[in-house]
Amino acid sequence: MSNTQTALDDMHAAAGLIPWSSATRCTVFGHWLASVAPQHRLLPASLCIASADASFRRYLRITAADGASFIIMDAPPEHENCAPFVHVAQLMQQAGVRAPRVLAWDEANGFMLMTDLGRRTMLQAMNMEDAAANAPRYHQALHALLRWQRASRAGELPPYDAALLRRELGLFDEWYIGRHRGYSLDDTQRQELHALYALIITRCLAAPQVFVHRDYMPRNLMLPDDGAPELGVLDFQDAVYGPVTYDIASLMRDAFHSWDADFVQHITHAYWERARAAGLLDYENWARDFQPFWDAVQWMGLQRHLKVAGIFARLTLRDGKPKYLADAPRFITYIRSIAARWPELAPLLRLIDAVENSVLRH
Repeated sequence: MSNTQTALDDMHAAAGLIPWSSATRCTVFGHWLASVAPQHRLLPASLCIASADASFRRYLRITAADGASFIIMDAPPEHENCAPFVHVAQLMQQAGVRAPRVLAWDEANGFMLMTDLGRRTMLQAMNMEDAAANAPRYHQALHALLRWQRASRAGELPPYDAALLRRELGLFDEWYIGRHRGYSLDDTQRQELHALYALIITRCLAAPQVFVHRDYMPRNLMLPDDGAPELGVLDFQDAVYGPVTYDIASLMRDAFHSWDADFVQHITHAYWERARAAGLLDYENWARDFQPFWDAVQWMGLQRHLKVAGIFARLTLRDGKPKYLADAPRFITYIRSIAARWPELAPLLRLIDAVENSVLRH
């Protein structure tokens, strides 16, 4: 048997140890892995599952003969378009942000070999009992975020415009209220909710525009294995050009863990100090006064909280991933806390009460 055939057999054997949607995809992967392995001296026996996310993507880890670690993205092209990932990764690297470097990409079949940013997320490394102990990590996260935002320029990414913000908000009434809670809005409630959506969108789009990661939170930030000070950034393929308030709201009102209000405001204030020094807050009196910026972050956060509650319901009901819905109450709490602060959001507070109380009655 030739060395080439032996190598190919090794790749197929390695691929066969990983679950696949079909035998055909397993075979295609084995051929692709055999084509890229020699250049990077990859060891097929080291192939293992690294992680999966809320989409159809998943990630495998493989090591090389010299001990270097690599990540392979498995993204079926009928479900995932990897071109935005490649483009945003390049933008992040140009900005000085530590993002994966794409080493090989089979666009037709949805396989990608990348550098490995580490095995532990910022979330996994956090002290959940002592918020202040995590401040150094959050300052690292701010450093990477501000590098990303300072590199912003129009025309590189899709706009985070009113139409996209509205589609995202629509996930809340369709998937959370209607399908998850089984609650039917009456005409008055529907009109009030859609009027509130319009108000939220107007408030959010008033902010200066920058590159927006769109899911910037500790779960997507990686601690380097070598102890370097730069956090790695992942899950950025949905990046857009939109409100400067979005990513700091995402970072501090996490999908999987909640901090007390003082810590959230403390880190947000630290961001504000650095963002205004970088010239990113040139709007009204934001560069002089923290309070209006803080208010704007709350309104932007409200849009995200409504969206994520809808997404988590959809992940459970449509995609069969129930673990996400377990965190939906966190977002309802976020929504309540913001809605209680502004009189114009009183209809939203009444609606949340009606929806949640209807579940208790049944």
